[in-house]
Amino acid sequence: MQSAASAQDIEPCANETADRIATGIVTVVPFLALGVAAWQAWESLLRWHDLVVFGVAYVLTGLGITVGFHRHFTHRAFKTGRAIRGALAILGTAAIEGPITAWVADHRKHHAFSDREGDPHSPHVGHGRGVRGALRGLAHAHLGWLFQHTQRASKQRYVPDLLADPMIRVIDRLTPLWIALGLAVPFGLGYALGGTLTAALTGLLWGGAVRIALLHHVTFSINSLCHFFGRRRFATDDQSRNLLWLAPLSFGEAWHNNHHAFPTSAAHGMRWYERMLDPSAIVISALERVGLAWDVVRISEERQATKLAGA
Repeated sequence: MQSAASAQDIEPCANETADRIATGIVTVVPFLALGVAAWQAWESLLRWHDLVVFGVAYVLTGLGITVGFHRHFTHRAFKTGRAIRGALAILGTAAIEGPITAWVADHRKHHAFSDREGDPHSPHVGHGRGVRGALRGLAHAHLGWLFQHTQRASKQRYVPDLLADPMIRVIDRLTPLWIALGLAVPFGLGYALGGTLTAALTGLLWGGAVRIALLHHVTFSINSLCHFFGRRRFATDDQSRNLLWLAPLSFGEAWHNNHHAFPTSAAHGMRWYERMLDPSAIVISALERVGLAWDVVRISEERQATKLAGA
């Protein structure tokens, strides 16, 4: 853990205005599309294939973030071959949460300065006191930090391993292509299942816009809600918390205090019922069983006991 952030920790932004406009479009347009989706459901125009397309897109891009960007690339919780590594990087990029190098760099910096000055998205630093300060902090951690660049992580400092990987550099450079494919696939799947242009468009609505809106706000909630509400089972130097109701939607990421206690663990769910609500860990175990993942990091009961809050 570093004591204080320095200028070397921060990535300069070449064009803040363009970045904020792009972030605004990606944030606002999917949210507005929820209104169209609600109208479609209200008018009984929602079809089974729309939900299938949504489910497929949500699960694949969500696991790209949780299994790929987070547990594999950020924390090296397991090793895998180049084909799976590349697929996870592409699926995570298709989630439209930023290029892989930027996402991983920001998250590694978050752990280096968690809930202290230098954390890119802490709800507890520099937002004032009382209810107003809490609300400002939550808004910043949930969404506001995406529009600011004062604490964005330096890629050279935080992801030199990814910058040195030729495959990851190519995937990172082709980010717009993976985003486009992440929208084209729901369109095509909608057409394949429904057989009409209307089905293709509603596939794009549900597998594109609605999926993006939900997945984004679930991810944002890990930064905001899981540093403010919930249970602190383990003693950590930050305000990370476990939030049970968010665990299924986040593929197990909401066992956030567990994660901050043991960042390199492939499983965020530690107890039996937490493990049942940690689909990302289940996927990693499945990959391990068929020989596609190895050196999976697991935390022993004895090691867990040493960090129990109040122990």
